[in-house]
Amino acid sequence: MSAAGGRLQDTARKAALALPDVSHGRPFTPGLDVYKVADKVFLIVTDDPDEQIITVKCEPEHARALECGYASITPGRYLDKRHWISLGPGGASRSG
Repeated sequence: MSAAGGRLQDTARKAALALPDVSHGRPFTPGLDVYKVADKVFLIVTDDPDEQIITVKCEPEHARALECGYASITPGRYLDKRHWISLGPGGASRSG
Protein backbone atom coordinates (compact mmCIF):
# COMPACT_ATOMS: atom_id res chain seq x y z
CA MET A 1 0.00 0.00 0.00
CA SER A 2 1.48 3.35 -1.02
CA ALA A 3 0.83 6.74 0.53
CA ALA A 4 0.43 8.23 -2.96
CA GLY A 5 -2.18 5.62 -3.88
CA GLY A 6 -4.12 6.29 -0.70
CA ARG A 7 -4.05 10.04 -1.34
CA LEU A 8 -5.26 9.52 -4.90
CA GLN A 9 -8.19 7.42 -3.71
CA ASP A 10 -9.06 9.75 -0.80
CA THR A 11 -8.96 12.79 -3.08
CA ALA A 12 -11.22 11.09 -5.64
CA ARG A 13 -13.73 10.03 -2.96
CA LYS A 14 -13.86 13.52 -1.42
CA ALA A 15 -14.21 15.23 -4.80
CA ALA A 16 -17.01 12.88 -5.85
CA LEU A 17 -18.94 13.33 -2.61
CA ALA A 18 -18.66 17.13 -2.92
CA LEU A 19 -20.59 17.08 -6.21
CA PRO A 20 -24.34 17.71 -6.13
CA ASP A 21 -26.73 14.74 -6.24
CA VAL A 22 -24.01 12.07 -5.98
CA SER A 23 -24.94 8.64 -4.67
CA HIS A 24 -22.42 6.17 -3.31
CA GLY A 25 -22.62 2.45 -2.73
CA ARG A 26 -21.13 -0.97 -3.36
CA PRO A 27 -23.54 -2.55 -5.85
CA PHE A 28 -21.01 -4.83 -7.58
CA THR A 29 -18.82 -6.20 -4.78
CA PRO A 30 -17.87 -5.20 -1.23
CA GLY A 31 -14.41 -4.07 -2.37
CA LEU A 32 -15.51 -1.43 -4.90
CA ASP A 33 -16.88 2.00 -4.00
CA VAL A 34 -19.15 3.15 -6.82
CA TYR A 35 -20.15 6.80 -7.31
CA LYS A 36 -23.10 7.81 -9.49
CA VAL A 37 -25.01 10.86 -10.67
CA ALA A 38 -28.51 10.33 -12.06
CA ASP A 39 -27.95 6.56 -11.77
CA LYS A 40 -24.89 6.77 -14.06
CA VAL A 41 -21.56 5.50 -12.73
CA PHE A 42 -18.69 7.97 -13.11
CA LEU A 43 -16.12 6.75 -10.55
CA ILE A 44 -15.05 3.43 -9.06
CA VAL A 45 -12.52 3.20 -6.24
CA THR A 46 -11.08 -0.16 -5.20
CA ASP A 47 -10.27 -1.12 -1.61
CA ASP A 48 -7.55 -3.55 -2.77
CA PRO A 49 -4.33 -2.39 -1.03
CA ASP A 50 -2.25 -3.99 -3.79
CA GLU A 51 -4.06 -2.11 -6.55
CA GLN A 52 -4.67 1.44 -5.41
CA ILE A 53 -6.41 2.80 -8.48
CA ILE A 54 -9.45 4.80 -9.38
CA THR A 55 -11.47 4.16 -12.53
CA VAL A 56 -13.27 7.06 -14.22
CA LYS A 57 -15.45 7.62 -17.25
CA CYS A 58 -13.62 9.33 -20.12
CA GLU A 59 -14.28 10.18 -23.75
CA PRO A 60 -12.49 7.49 -25.81
CA GLU A 61 -10.28 9.88 -27.83
CA HIS A 62 -9.20 11.74 -24.71
CA ALA A 63 -8.62 8.45 -22.87
CA ARG A 64 -6.26 7.15 -25.56
CA ALA A 65 -4.24 10.38 -25.47
CA LEU A 66 -3.94 10.19 -21.68
CA GLU A 67 -2.90 6.52 -21.82
CA CYS A 68 -0.17 7.37 -24.34
CA GLY A 69 1.04 10.31 -22.26
CA TYR A 70 1.11 8.84 -18.75
CA ALA A 71 2.37 5.47 -17.52
CA SER A 72 -0.02 5.57 -14.55
CA ILE A 73 -3.12 5.76 -16.81
CA THR A 74 -4.35 2.51 -18.34
CA PRO A 75 -7.52 1.20 -20.03
CA GLY A 76 -10.26 1.00 -17.42
CA ARG A 77 -10.69 -1.91 -15.07
CA TYR A 78 -14.07 -3.48 -14.40
CA LEU A 79 -16.02 -1.86 -17.28
CA ASP A 80 -15.94 -1.15 -21.02
CA LYS A 81 -12.29 -0.40 -21.78
CA ARG A 82 -13.24 2.11 -24.48
CA HIS A 83 -15.06 4.56 -22.19
CA TRP A 84 -13.11 4.10 -18.95
CA ILE A 85 -9.57 4.70 -17.72
CA SER A 86 -7.86 3.65 -14.52
CA LEU A 87 -5.41 5.91 -12.77
CA GLY A 88 -2.78 4.80 -10.32
CA PRO A 89 -0.31 6.67 -8.17
CA GLY A 90 2.38 8.38 -10.19
CA GLY A 91 1.76 10.93 -12.86
CA ALA A 92 5.05 11.45 -14.63
CA SER A 93 4.56 11.88 -18.34
CA ARG A 94 6.02 9.31 -20.69
CA SER A 95 8.02 12.06 -22.42
CA GLY A 96 9.97 12.96 -19.34
